[in-house]
Amino acid sequence: MNAELGVLKGALDRQREHVLGILEGLSEEDLRQPVLPSGWSCLALLRHLTLDVERFWFCGVIAGEPDVAGQLTAGAEAHWYVPEGMSAERVFADYRAAIARADAVLAAAAPEQEPAAWPVEIWPTWRLPDVRHILIHVLTEVACHSGHLDAVRELIDGTTWLGGNPYAG
Repeated sequence: MNAELGVLKGALDRQREHVLGILEGLSEEDLRQPVLPSGWSCLALLRHLTLDVERFWFCGVIAGEPDVAGQLTAGAEAHWYVPEGMSAERVFADYRAAIARADAVLAAAAPEQEPAAWPVEIWPTWRLPDVRHILIHVLTEVACHSGHLDAVRELIDGTTWLGGNPYAG
């Protein structure tokens, strides 16, 4: 892997670990509990990260895999919900599998490589020009969502990613 992409991927890996780490130890009930008024749960956000971030950007946009490229046009709002009967273990396994597949795509990519597919029907006037920009976009999105999970976890049981009260002396 190119050194520049390696540095960016390292930062992304730390955010992915943060996402998984902040959810560690939550019960199935807590993982499914909507906490914020918008109504999403921790599992729903993890499913969004799986389908709309890892799978979409790496497999769909960078690699141009046809079964992925059109998924956002099919109604990405549905990806913010966990299908009836899907276990928490399955949601976590799908996320880890999507990361592994995304990493394989990234390992074969170069920073200046143009995306193999672009959803012009979603973004007709906006385009990320290359793998470098896509990786920065994904890193930003995962970091943002790990912060969302931090806030929700603290509301659920007081746990913080820093391992306690960061304001305690």
